[in-house]
Amino acid sequence: MTEDLTRSPLADYHISHGATLGEYHGAVVPARFTNPAQEHQAVRTASGLFDFSFRAKFVLTGRDSAKFLHRIVSNDVKSLAPGQGVYATLLNAQGQILADLRIYAAHDRLLVDTDADLRTKAMSILRRYIIGDQVQIEPVDTCALAFEGPQAAGLLEKTLHVDLPPLKEFDHFATNFGGFPVRVVRVNNTGEEGYELWVGPKGMMGVWGAACGQAPSYGMLPCGTEALESLRIEAGIPRYGSELGEDTLPLEANLMNALSFTKGCYIGQEIVERARSRGHVNWKLAGVVIESPQVPVPGEKLIVDGKEVGEITSACASPTLQKTIALAYVRREHLDPGTRFQTSSGAAVEITSLPFLRRQSAPAAN
Repeated sequence: MTEDLTRSPLADYHISHGATLGEYHGAVVPARFTNPAQEHQAVRTASGLFDFSFRAKFVLTGRDSAKFLHRIVSNDVKSLAPGQGVYATLLNAQGQILADLRIYAAHDRLLVDTDADLRTKAMSILRRYIIGDQVQIEPVDTCALAFEGPQAAGLLEKTLHVDLPPLKEFDHFATNFGGFPVRVVRVNNTGEEGYELWVGPKGMMGVWGAACGQAPSYGMLPCGTEALESLRIEAGIPRYGSELGEDTLPLEANLMNALSFTKGCYIGQEIVERARSRGHVNWKLAGVVIESPQVPVPGEKLIVDGKEVGEITSACASPTLQKTIALAYVRREHLDPGTRFQTSSGAAVEITSLPFLRRQSAPAAN
């Protein structure tokens, strides 16, 4: 139920400027432009620009669209005013995550953003629940660029020649650039202040070029997905296919910002509420510091007294912390910060709280 591989509209341009392309969540996008560690540090200290063609959108229209989506997904959709958004999960009846979604309310529609390799799956699941509802669900050909870092807001304002209004996480507004309609979305992808700029494929080149023209003033580097991975691991941000999947409950992945406990029934709600009222889940996403320069592979086990108590999902050599770090699911009995164990390859490991890196300016991610 995955889509054909999407190729960034800027792929050939990126190659001509020295980028190395790679596959990421169903799309061919830049993996790196120069040195991923330098790209990472640019985002932490100044700003970075990402080609987010691995994100895909679809739209819900019709008079029942908000009421329909509200009763299916895990967060409150009906209360969204135009210009607001929310993070949510699409669950099965067992409360496990089929897809994670960012949902944005516009005046006459709901815009849904997810990974490119999840769009067809999510649309198909939602369509199965349409029974007499006045709802249409269709894909839209909209791409995104992400502006990330302490100077991201200034870079975006200079690129678009607009003054950004005060925006909370997932707030958004429509404007235009070079004759093309665009949408600005406040969203955190790295643990830093972040914005996505949605634009059609034909408008991407103009926005990218304008932003790169401002690079010296804002310390900006074009960045690839290798830097994005180390940034989001430092920030403790889970991703579908790594930390999230059809065997994961939202509470196991710490997705409190994807859940409403007051909205009433939705698919999987009974299981989520049962886990919350019980006060714990058996496994939970945690941060671990590995006392070895060797970065462990996803799936490597965590061992205490010869017993498996956890499994690594994502890992990197942290450019900011100068340590090897990882996200891992760990048994609840071993979640206290400072708890020590080993990887299956023998490296010493210590539990730490998430995120690894805290930024006052960055809101909760996803």
